Amino acid sequence: MTLSSAKTLNNGEAMPFVGLGVWLAKDEQAVQAVKWALQAGYRHIDTAKIYGNEAAVAKGMKESGVARKEVFITTKLWNEDMRVGRQMEAFEESLRELDTDYVDLYLLHWAVDDVYIQSWKVLEQIYKQGRAKAIGVCNFQQHHLEKLMDAATIKPAINQFECHPYLTQEPLIDFCEKAGIACEAWGPLGGRKSPLVDNPELKAIGAKYKKSAAQVMLRWNLQRGLIVLPKSVQKERIVVNSQLFDFALSEEDMLAVSAMNQNKRLNLSLDPDHVTW
Repeated sequence: MTLSSAKTLNNGEAMPFVGLGVWLAKDEQAVQAVKWALQAGYRHIDTAKIYGNEAAVAKGMKESGVARKEVFITTKLWNEDMRVGRQMEAFEESLRELDTDYVDLYLLHWAVDDVYIQSWKVLEQIYKQGRAKAIGVCNFQQHHLEKLMDAATIKPAINQFECHPYLTQEPLIDFCEKAGIACEAWGPLGGRKSPLVDNPELKAIGAKYKKSAAQVMLRWNLQRGLIVLPKSVQKERIVVNSQLFDFALSEEDMLAVSAMNQNKRLNLSLDPDHVTW
């Protein structure tokens, strides 16, 4: 695999295995991060309406010199827009902010009680109109997916969820794979102030390959078949986070990383089963 290697989704669309996450990146900081990433070879940017940086993503893309058609753009429908019935309006606002007439992937951001089925029906309309090349979900547990698929006419292409060595998500990954839903890891390095990037065990594994603990974590998820979304606004780290295709973890090291699982969420401790935000 190379940086531009892609996973084929269940509708035939190709989604690059490594994307830049831009949560918390604002204004010119987000512009620069997107520009650096695209210039470094990334072809996948993951944003969301609630991040408030869709326009900055669009500006960074333009300044990068990389053509729109070469970049896989994901954005997401926010919870409050679902609750108040603004699903289509919110999508059109995202298109305007991103300065594009389509997105490559549109996601339900969380499984908002009582409205995520209704919201999925709107995403199906958007998909049938060709304004989203694929549709999927974010932060869905197995029972959410089962309920959604019972009501859906189009199966989700993606489930994006928190996934790192302290939260390996193996049962959820197994369910998604059997259902033909691709898995995508957000927070693959553990998020802000993560204890994982300085973890001695991960650093020791990395030393065998002359790689960092962060690169070990990303490679571990890639070898499990997951798409990864490392987030950074620092040019050097953006580049380093993409250098994942010149080594492969041994089976022993893969098992060692997986054995670190604590079923522990490190990012805001948000519970996907109780979405109140």
